[in-house]
Amino acid sequence: MSKLPHFLTSVSLAALLASCSPSNETPENSSPADNAASVSSAANDNDTDETADSPVEMTESERLNGWFEEVFEAGVARSPIQQTFLGRRTNYDQWGDFTPEFQEEGVQIAEDNLAFMRSNFDFDELDESAQISWRMFERNVERSVEGRRWSDHGYIFTPRAGPHSFVASFLIGQHRVATAEDAEAYVGRLNGVGAYLDQQMANAQRAYDMGVRTARWTYAPMIATSRNIISGYPFDESGEDSPIMADFRSKVTALDLPEDEHQRLISEAETAMVEVMQPAYERLIAMFETMEAGASDDDGAWTMPNGDEYYAYMLRGYTTTDMTPEEIHNLGLAEVERIHGEMRDIMAEVGFEGSLQDFFEFMRTDEQFYYPNTDEGRAEYLADATALIDEMRDALPSVFNTLPEADLEVVRVEPFREASAGKAFYNRPAEDGSRPGRYYANLRDMADMPSYQMAALAYHEGIPGHHMQLAIMQELEDVPSFRRFGGVTAYTEGWGLYSEYLPLEMGFYDDPYSNFGRLAMELWRACRLVVDTGLHHYRWTRQEAVDYLTENTPNPQGDIVNAIDRYIVIPGQATAYKIGMNEILRLRSEAQEALGDDFTMGGFHDVVLTQGAMPLNILEERVNAWIAEVQGAQ
Repeated sequence: MSKLPHFLTSVSLAALLASCSPSNETPENSSPADNAASVSSAANDNDTDETADSPVEMTESERLNGWFEEVFEAGVARSPIQQTFLGRRTNYDQWGDFTPEFQEEGVQIAEDNLAFMRSNFDFDELDESAQISWRMFERNVERSVEGRRWSDHGYIFTPRAGPHSFVASFLIGQHRVATAEDAEAYVGRLNGVGAYLDQQMANAQRAYDMGVRTARWTYAPMIATSRNIISGYPFDESGEDSPIMADFRSKVTALDLPEDEHQRLISEAETAMVEVMQPAYERLIAMFETMEAGASDDDGAWTMPNGDEYYAYMLRGYTTTDMTPEEIHNLGLAEVERIHGEMRDIMAEVGFEGSLQDFFEFMRTDEQFYYPNTDEGRAEYLADATALIDEMRDALPSVFNTLPEADLEVVRVEPFREASAGKAFYNRPAEDGSRPGRYYANLRDMADMPSYQMAALAYHEGIPGHHMQLAIMQELEDVPSFRRFGGVTAYTEGWGLYSEYLPLEMGFYDDPYSNFGRLAMELWRACRLVVDTGLHHYRWTRQEAVDYLTENTPNPQGDIVNAIDRYIVIPGQATAYKIGMNEILRLRSEAQEALGDDFTMGGFHDVVLTQGAMPLNILEERVNAWIAEVQGAQ
């Protein structure tokens, strides 16, 4: 997903965008009420033509949505990074403010906005969509306010993600260069890397001092990633271009400019990288080395101050439920047992003799399931994944009424961040259409990307998964921007996992090994319920979690270790997938039973998709309302 990475803010993107005054251009003495009044009505200064200039009467929903847009734009104005994610070139040379004071200011304004909304708009006069927006805005702010207590508990730097890797991935993947001014803004950001990293280092040091510390093993990969970014030219005169230098040189060279202008821009970038960026990364590496010396070997949220309460807070946010760690753990155990049973059926179908663990070992090691670990093998994987998505795209109208307009491409995770990135992920398209949605596949080691999982992975990250859901959400009309560009993990990832299952009903997974791959992916998410709660609630060691996945899944060892390392540093997030999928399937089953022949898959998917991401309780209400509507029409 292309929402703001966790380390950029301790609250969700939607909460960030709620935490802003409605306009950054209001007069000094005006209040939020002044702004809202300007949304709901317009002054008529022309007395000579009352009919032509009379203000248009607005519904309560229109008034509220107009106010939401002002709040959203004020939120975007506080975040240069988010402006770039949205395809805008405002504040294009800046990173933003990441101090605790700036964060607290945002939370305070969010509280003020919530109070204003409650006192200036009438919930009962809103249409369904606006009522959903009200409730989601309310939830986002309440989470943000509750999150004050935990503002230093989210890990800033991790092996999986953090400012140390974000600098390169953001500049390379998000900062477009179409003009000399864009290139100069790129140089401006290079010159700002020092201040950006210093602020994030101060935040990390403050958390470390209060006892929020990643385990000792996390520091070596973070140091390696940081060194990779400042390796090569211009940091090393004899080496090839560093990742950022290669990107900048390529983008500038493509501009239609005089050669001396090319050279000037490249020279300015080199100076910024050597004089600002390199010393900043060296300070960062020194901090990592010092923290490593004082770290322990213990993992999990339980190691933090008030860790049990923090983990419960994270679970509520990610799952949008009040499920306890014990309930989630037991659900995981039950789901693992069920899926193992379905896998044994496939073993019988293909005539495999031996235990389930023997079959897992066969799937891990048989060469027929793996692409060569070469550039040719990687290119073949990308081509085959693209073909799967193309085939699925043609079949979508059979079960969907609404399709996204944005295009989708399959790309490889850039080599400089392969070691720290996950197995696969999706980035949304730019709002202005200048950048398609992208499904990133991590092809660092082809042993971690078996062919039998390729289809399920492509369906999850591409279509009908994240691209389908997020692109449609971004393209919605009459839905406030804070919802179009926000996210709810249980809904979004629940849809992704549901999208792995749906193709089975559509006639895909036409061989037993491919269907086994689908089950393996679902099993993976069921096991997450067990290991996430095991690590953060039951105080499992990292090795105990690795051993559980090794025994209960067919995934390669590298895949397993990388996953456990992810779950350790993002407490609770991994539980949202299966909980969300189960809820979508439960709601669909209830709708099918209630409506019988009047049930349509396209209609159900419209109910799920055409109001964007939402907490699971609101999704349930929406499905129940659709059932009643269809029944009432008969």
